[in-house]
Order: sequence, then C-alpha cells, then structure tokens
Amino acid sequence: MFGPGIKKIKGRNIICIPIKDAKKELEEAKLLFPKSNFVTIDAVEHDKKIAVILGLTHLINIVFANILAKDDKILLTDKMSGSTFKAQKIITESILTESPDLIETIISNPELRRYGEEFWKDIGRLLTDTQEGKSEEIQNYIRASQEKISKNVDLDKSYRKLSAMFSSASS
Repeated sequence: MFGPGIKKIKGRNIICIPIKDAKKELEEAKLLFPKSNFVTIDAVEHDKKIAVILGLTHLINIVFANILAKDDKILLTDKMSGSTFKAQKIITESILTESPDLIETIISNPELRRYGEEFWKDIGRLLTDTQEGKSEEIQNYIRASQEKISKNVDLDKSYRKLSAMFSSASS
C-alpha cells in the first residue's frame, strides 16, 4: 500500500487478491517486486480492511480539512500547534493532493458505512459525556482503547516515532 510519491517499493506492502491460482499469482508478484511485503486476501476481506485502512482515514481527514479550511486564522493555529496537530495536518494535506475522484471512490466503499456510523456514534457519546461532566466514562473509554491497542502495539514506541519524525524534520 503506497501512493504515487513513493520512489522505492522495497519494504512496501502489496496486497494480492487471487484471481485463478493464488500461489502462482503470488510467485509472479514476488518476481516483479522482490523486496516487498505481500498479503494475500480475498476481495471481500480486502474491501472490509480497506474501509478502515483508507476509507476511514480519508473520511476523517477530509472532514478535518474542511474544518481547517473554515479557520480564518489558520496561520495563528499553525503557530500555536504542537506535534500532534502538525502530524495530523500533514496527513490531511497529503490526502488533499489526491484527486477528488479517487477520494470519492475510496470513501464510497460500502464497507465504510459501518465504521463511519460507529465513529459518528462514539464522537456523539464522547461529546455528550464531556458536556455532562462524565469524566469517569470518558476516561474508561480511553483506557479501554489504550488497553486493546497496546496488546499489539507499543504505544510508547509510537510516541517516540512521532517525536523522532519531528526532530529529524526540524534539523
């Protein structure tokens, strides 16, 4: 999975969706892209995963872009921002380099609706809980996410990666 700006495919993920002979097709793909990472998956599972990998991220960032576009003091916002905002803004701006037609195709994945509705429901829940002063519910929601994600990811390492990205970019 990579965009047109990538110069080298080495180490990049390539998704193979078998047509006739999964083993033969994977072997041929590996000959074409010998140092890439391959995932073989059927079309239905592909669409479900892509709904999160591309669909949800594009949907969130297009909405974020629309909010930023309405900010008549965006230069002040940029000046005040830290690494979290800057990282999100870079992702958003990168997505905006894609054609509207491609973005529309990505967010039109029928599998995205379920994730979008869950996202919308959770945003509503968190906003309502903040307005109602339900600190314990909010913190429990956050802790549950932290616990589940940290089973597969070192969150501290992720934070260090983000910090390193900005350290190297500013030097």
